[in-house]
Amino acid sequence: MTALPHKVAVIGAGEIGCGWAALCASAGWPVTVFDASARTLERASIEVPRRARALVALERATQGIVERGLLEFQQGRSLLQAVQDADWVIEAIPEDLLAKQKLFAAVEEVAGAETLVTSSSSGLPPSEVFARCRRQDRCLVAHPLNPPELIPLVEVVPSPRTGAPWVTRAHDYLQALGRMPIVIRKAVPGYVVGRVSAAVWRECVDLVLTGVIDVDGLDRAVSLGPAFGWAAAGPHLTYHLAAGEGGVTLFLQRLLASFEEWWSGLATWNRLEPEQQRALIQAIDRAYKGKLAALGEARDKRLSALLRALEQARTEV
Repeated sequence: MTALPHKVAVIGAGEIGCGWAALCASAGWPVTVFDASARTLERASIEVPRRARALVALERATQGIVERGLLEFQQGRSLLQAVQDADWVIEAIPEDLLAKQKLFAAVEEVAGAETLVTSSSSGLPPSEVFARCRRQDRCLVAHPLNPPELIPLVEVVPSPRTGAPWVTRAHDYLQALGRMPIVIRKAVPGYVVGRVSAAVWRECVDLVLTGVIDVDGLDRAVSLGPAFGWAAAGPHLTYHLAAGEGGVTLFLQRLLASFEEWWSGLATWNRLEPEQQRALIQAIDRAYKGKLAALGEARDKRLSALLRALEQARTEV
């Protein structure tokens, strides 16, 4: 079993970086956060403890362990100070390939020889993200979902040059944090979660913009409809179970023709024009304006409740 890290460095203090840091702190791990923006880093000094302590209220962490982790939570004064002596460096800057490449080249100059290096990229090829690194064997993508401290799934995406022991180490670290890592065997753009999300969201956007349904109704239709079933079983198992003992073979015999007809009429555009962007923003603002803070808290409570239910049920199968 891989030893737990003595120090984690999170580079990038935005939403994802703060989520990673809060998760590590909630496990009692020493974590240092660095960001090139002093303002963003100062915000993280408030946001990370808030999000770590929120996990206690949501019954996702233990208060004593959280407070122990927060005692060792630090803001890095420089990239060197943040990365020095870290066993695991987590990159969480915006999705800009050139910026990531430059950052990893700089990280390599100061990271120890036995430091695991991961990117939080949501869809860039790892072979390109780490292209400027000499030691690509220890580099891989560990893509979390947002918020990282609550949603357990993490996509692990090695490059062709990533060494198997480093994939194992990343897997062990993530499991120790209560995450559920899945290894992506082929690094397609967007990986798996991004591609599925993009396909579903395009149809959701199209249904709103063509006047079929409003934003609030659409979100309820998805969250209480297919997403509810998928949370319990995923799309393939959902359909495999839907036909009873006949399984997916019977399901396809009975319903494939209907699905093929629907597929032929689904949205196929691949660009959201400026006027469509404005219309979508206005529609979402109308539905949720002035409610974001309360809706965020409600979402986190629902996620926590769903996780508890799924964890309890998982022990039975």
